[in-house]
Amino acid sequence: MSASVTLPFRIGARTLWRVRRRLNRIPLSLDQARRGELPTLPAEPGDGHLILSLPEACCDEMLARYRNFRPFIRQRYKRFYAALDVGFDAYLAGISAKSRSTLRRKLRKLVERSGGTLDLRAYRRPEEMAEFHRAARLVSERSYQERLLDAGLPDGPSALAEMKGLAARDQVRGWILHLDGQPIAYLYAPAEGTTLIYAYLGYDPDHADLSPGTVLQFEAMRQLMEEGRFRLFDFTEGEGQHKKLFSTGEVACLDLLLLRPTPANLMIGTALAGFDAFVASAKRVLRSSLLRRAVRR
Repeated sequence: MSASVTLPFRIGARTLWRVRRRLNRIPLSLDQARRGELPTLPAEPGDGHLILSLPEACCDEMLARYRNFRPFIRQRYKRFYAALDVGFDAYLAGISAKSRSTLRRKLRKLVERSGGTLDLRAYRRPEEMAEFHRAARLVSERSYQERLLDAGLPDGPSALAEMKGLAARDQVRGWILHLDGQPIAYLYAPAEGTTLIYAYLGYDPDHADLSPGTVLQFEAMRQLMEEGRFRLFDFTEGEGQHKKLFSTGEVACLDLLLLRPTPANLMIGTALAGFDAFVASAKRVLRSSLLRRAVRR
């Protein structure tokens, strides 16, 4: 059933303005993306459909199947994931020597700052979720993810109740990294079957020099591979150096907006496409300019 969906005009982390349309929001799971599975669109379209993580190789077939909609590609990206059943030593061997050295240096720096012991606490049981949620919210409200992207950990009784329900089914993992007894980073990962979802990560910007989010992720991957409960870690839509660093595989994907060809929809779709193209072009020019400066130096 279609619902009101926000379509942002965004430059990097900053949203300039938003428009709303009644859309069916259809996110593909990691398994669907890896299999190259085409989604079946609901019969009631509203203003259209927003398909997330459509495998790029399937785009032409999707467009041929739904010719009565006007297509707009919002973004292209690699959907990164990590296999958790390879063993931690083999996992590390797949990371470049330079990156392994960097990770160990960051871990060592934070351990030394912590007095010789990394204070990382893991949460998985229903009775532990209230403590996790309280500590994670303290970090989230200070993190750039919440302040700039509106992507902080959800607050309130319903969010905590959902966490407890997942924990009762052994379908969630959470971690809090502490320094001097205070939480400075968190990671929250609910599960779909044997796949953990990279849902929320945040850190206190006052401790950014210690790379707490990177250290937390590194140790979380170690714990998950030692535990052996889950098969995959899904870094979800969108790219980023953090996701690339910790991944073992990727799927080329795109977010496809299919709009009913009404005048209002076409005006909005064309504006979004033009804005996205302008931002992409500006990024290419900036990268080229920085490269030329680097070469001259």
